[in-house]
Amino acid sequence: MPKSNSRLPFGGGAGTVTVIEQPVLRSYIRKAKIVFFITWAAVALLAATVLVSKWEPKLGATGAGILALITGGLIGLVPACIIAALVAAWPVLRAIWWWLPELAVTGGLLISWVELAGHTTLAPRIIITAAMIGVPAAIGPVRRGISAVTWCLVTRHRIRTCFSQFIIANRTGSLPLMLAARPTPAGERLWIWLRPGLCLADIQDRTEEIAAACWATAVVADIASASNSALVRIDIKRRDPLTGTVTSPLAQMLSGITPGRKQDTAPVTQALDLPDVPAAEVTKPAHKGGPAPWPQPQPGTTVQGAVVPDAAKDDINDWI
Repeated sequence: MPKSNSRLPFGGGAGTVTVIEQPVLRSYIRKAKIVFFITWAAVALLAATVLVSKWEPKLGATGAGILALITGGLIGLVPACIIAALVAAWPVLRAIWWWLPELAVTGGLLISWVELAGHTTLAPRIIITAAMIGVPAAIGPVRRGISAVTWCLVTRHRIRTCFSQFIIANRTGSLPLMLAARPTPAGERLWIWLRPGLCLADIQDRTEEIAAACWATAVVADIASASNSALVRIDIKRRDPLTGTVTSPLAQMLSGITPGRKQDTAPVTQALDLPDVPAAEVTKPAHKGGPAPWPQPQPGTTVQGAVVPDAAKDDINDWI
């Protein structure tokens, strides 16, 4: 089961393709055995408890108890076998989950081709197939959308390769579960569920290696849930969305319209009008050694209707 050997024709050598690693297979088989016995015992006891209460009035306590245990054991075998089989097959189911989008697309194409072949001839089939491939490739938004979804599928496998190559931390080598992926303006965003033995710091320490493995420019990892650190979000950045050209509809709305500007008709001041300051005082030369003193009124001149007394008539002794 875990490995398949194939010999090349004409006496060639043998090649080995690993599907499931041996440590992982042994680990899940051991877990399946434990789950089988726990489930069997729990379901058998629960069924026996329910049956003994119904059979005790007819068979008595001892007979009802023995018959209920036997019947409960047989009933518990069914769910125990189903759950144990799911646990043992989990590595295979996980591999199918990894390739589920590709398997779904391939199966849909094969079913469509078979249905088309059953209702048409060869020429219409070729025309319809060419139209299904050529029309999406010719329409820009559809082509970019298909390309973004394809990159999401590629990123899931590249991240899984990173975990299997240089991020594995436990002895069993079990890989995290790859959850959903969606395109973003900068690249892709992927959600993963971490296994025991791995934390967010292990991924953040290897972001440069992950970016190189995913053919991206940068990788940012962060916790996606506020209550569970096992759910991690990884952002793959392939381009800078801020460098694109953003078109504005305003240019088309103003097409053919030349905006005009109304001129200001207010008079423009050509010179200062200072009627309170005599022109002779303004044009006096500056005082030597400093700025010109403030113009003093002349003796006997009238300032606002008052007569200024002569300074010579004042005696300083009157003020002492």
